[in-house]
Amino acid sequence: MHYVLMVGMAAATLLAFLVPDADQFQKPELARIFFFHFPSALICSVFIFLSGWFGFWLLRTRDMKWDVRNAASVEMGALYGVFTMATGILFSEVQWGTWWQWDPRQTSFLLVLAIFGAGIAIRGAFSDERRRATISAAYSVASLLPSLFLIFVFPRLPHIEQMSFHPSQTVTGGLLDGWYRVGVLSVGFMLAWLTVIVYRMRVRVGELEFQREQFDGSLEAVGGGAAPHRVVRAVSVSEERRDTPQEV
Repeated sequence: MHYVLMVGMAAATLLAFLVPDADQFQKPELARIFFFHFPSALICSVFIFLSGWFGFWLLRTRDMKWDVRNAASVEMGALYGVFTMATGILFSEVQWGTWWQWDPRQTSFLLVLAIFGAGIAIRGAFSDERRRATISAAYSVASLLPSLFLIFVFPRLPHIEQMSFHPSQTVTGGLLDGWYRVGVLSVGFMLAWLTVIVYRMRVRVGELEFQREQFDGSLEAVGGGAAPHRVVRAVSVSEERRDTPQEV
C-alpha cells in the first residue's frame, strides 16, 4: 500500500508541473505553489477541529486515549500550519514581489500558528501526564473558536477582504482553470492519504509510550526498584576454629 502511495505522490507532483500556466496570476509558471499551499491549509483546519473534539472527549471521559489523539492532532496541525505559512510566504514573493506584506490572510494565519505553538509549549510544561492531558485538552477546546474565527471569519469580513491581495475569489468563485482543479484535487488527495498514514502511526507511537509508562510504574509499585537496605551483623571467627582442620 505504501508503494502505491509513493507512486501516487510522484504522479500528482509530476501532474502539478505539467498543467498549463494559470493566466490570472502575476507569474503563472510559479503559481503551482498553490497545489500544495491550499491542501495544506485545509488539512491544518481539519486538525484544528480534531484537537478541539479530542480535547472535549478527554475532559468528559478522562480516558487517556483521547490525550494521545489530541497530542497527535496538535503536532500534525502545527506541521501543516508551518507548511502552509512557508508556501504562502513563497507565493507572496513570486506573485507580489515581497516575502511579507502584512496581508490580513497572512497575519491571521500567523496568529493561528502561534496558537498551535502555544499548545505544544503547554504540553511540554507539565511532567505529570494527567495534569498535562487535562490542561492541554482545555486549551484545545478554548482555542477552537478563535482559530476558526481567524481562518474562516476574519479574512472574509467586507472591509478586511477589500484590503487583502489573497486570491480567495479564485477558489470560491470557481475561477480556477480545469487543469488547475485537477492538479489541486490530485495533490490534495495524495497529501490527505499520506497524512492519514502518518497520523495513525503517531497515535500508535503515543499509545505504546503510554503503555510503557504504565508498565514501568507498575513494576516500581510491585518492587521493581532498588533492593532495600539491610543491616548485616558482623560475625567474628576465632583463630582456633580457623586453624582447626575439618574432618572428612
